[in-house]
Amino acid sequence: MDCFLGIDVGSVSSKIVAIGPEEELLFETYLRTHGGPIEALQTGFRQLQEQLPHARVLAVGTTGSGRHLAAAMVGADTIKNEITAHAVAARHVNPEVRTVIDIGGQDSKIIYLKDGVSRGFNMNSVCAAGTGSFLDHQATRLNIPIEKFGELALKSKNPVRIAGRCGVFAESDLISKQQMGYSKEDLIAGLCLALARNYLTNVARGRKIEPVVLFQGGVAANVGLRAAFETLLGLPVVVPPHFRVMGALGAALLARERWLKHGGTSKFRGVAAIATFRCTPRSFICSDCANNCEISELYVRGELVGRWGSRCGKWANLNLSSADREDQREHRLVLLRPGA
Repeated sequence: MDCFLGIDVGSVSSKIVAIGPEEELLFETYLRTHGGPIEALQTGFRQLQEQLPHARVLAVGTTGSGRHLAAAMVGADTIKNEITAHAVAARHVNPEVRTVIDIGGQDSKIIYLKDGVSRGFNMNSVCAAGTGSFLDHQATRLNIPIEKFGELALKSKNPVRIAGRCGVFAESDLISKQQMGYSKEDLIAGLCLALARNYLTNVARGRKIEPVVLFQGGVAANVGLRAAFETLLGLPVVVPPHFRVMGALGAALLARERWLKHGGTSKFRGVAAIATFRCTPRSFICSDCANNCEISELYVRGELVGRWGSRCGKWANLNLSSADREDQREHRLVLLRPGA
């Protein structure tokens, strides 16, 4: 079975998608990273091996904040940023899409499209209010399973007004209203409205939102937040079937597109190998200029397979001379010296 893989490694979760030659979805998995993206990806590849034991991977794409780590680990053929991957997936799901609301574990973004092409985007700058981690925290504090958060919001008859300028203010105001005796349903509905207002103010920044509107990312599972966006926008908000893995789906589609254009042999290391080999990340500071870039490396079975983080590209070449290797070793030793 021929397939194309897409991998999206974020701050909170890791996603893997496999699509067939006709863009049909063959496999998807969504895994909490818990601070270990390498372990999460290996778990995902073991699931892939179980569900598609005879798959032949033609090309692989990676995206997300951990896309370089994932690319070095699996041997990716294309590496794309989150905006590109999410826009491609949204266009694939609905060619008429004009606006993409994407809220993940730690960040929020909005993408504007016209005729299937991205025309601009914004991301949250400093505040994480409304993201998945913030909602997880509030659900825990209210002793409510996060899966029930949205359902309770829909039961509200009188949502309370909660300040949503930032996560700190929102939590403080929520506690204050809770102490006044409001029901959990009204508190949660008020919080959803506050977070939606915060998103439209700080992420959309007043720019007109046009239909079709897609709501994707892990937070799209919250039906209460979806209802809040529909109330504030006066527009229907569509949650696609595979909303949690849209970034990975976009990466898989981009890998397929590249393979169709260029063909060739993939650099993919193999499902079985990735599921079992040992990966070791390392880093050092390059002090050759004022940038002081942190250079990240990945070793597989002791072999250096990927390096990224240099602004000038000095360390991008894996085939270093012996002098460069000694220079790199000296950089690491400096970091280990007392007072360095």
